Amino acid sequence: MASFQPPVIVLVRPQLGENIGKAARAMLNFGLTEMRLVSPRDGWPNPAAGPAASGADIVLAQARVFDSVAEAVTDCPNVYATTVRKRGITKPVVTPEQAATDMRGAAGRSAILFGPERSGLETDDVALARTILTVPINPEFGSLNLAQAVILVAYEWSKGEALASPPEVTLDPPAPQEELEGLIGQLDTMLEQANFFFPPDRTPATRRTLRTLLTKPAWTSQEVRTMRGVLSALAGAKAKRSS
Repeated sequence: MASFQPPVIVLVRPQLGENIGKAARAMLNFGLTEMRLVSPRDGWPNPAAGPAASGADIVLAQARVFDSVAEAVTDCPNVYATTVRKRGITKPVVTPEQAATDMRGAAGRSAILFGPERSGLETDDVALARTILTVPINPEFGSLNLAQAVILVAYEWSKGEALASPPEVTLDPPAPQEELEGLIGQLDTMLEQANFFFPPDRTPATRRTLRTLLTKPAWTSQEVRTMRGVLSALAGAKAKRSS
């Protein structure tokens, strides 16, 4: 029977705690919680990981540390190595999308290996995998950081999960025309007093431009009140300077 357990994310010899935290954040955004670390350079736990995780504490708290890749994937018959094709290694090569489909139809757990930030997975690491997972990328600039690589793979997995979209936010309705006319009239009066409308023959066109500007964004009542407050404050400041 096919297993639909989420894949395990295995970070092989990660170098910076910040990158481990960012990878955890990427995982949890798309419903993945099981992280395994192979010989993290600066040890574990790492105090720099928490702030970078931005709340993905459950991933870090449950992270397990292993001395070797073989130990980290011992319970996972389906192992994917995220890398470019290695010379001398003949293995199937799939995209993150294809990998997600394959993992859902495979028996047993799946693990996805991500190499160190600077060098990526070594040939011996890739040899433990059954499949190479490669992201189609600009051949002129193939530079993904660790969290970016994790989020690409996690996102493809998430497409088959019942994850909620961000909640919709109800927008305030546009302000009534009467309120907008009050704003326009207040601004017009202030501009008249400041001798803004010059030369006189351009005044109608300038007023039309200002009206178009103020009616284009569909101001809300709160926005109109705020702007009128700004104008009143400016008028009050000018009056104080004149007195």
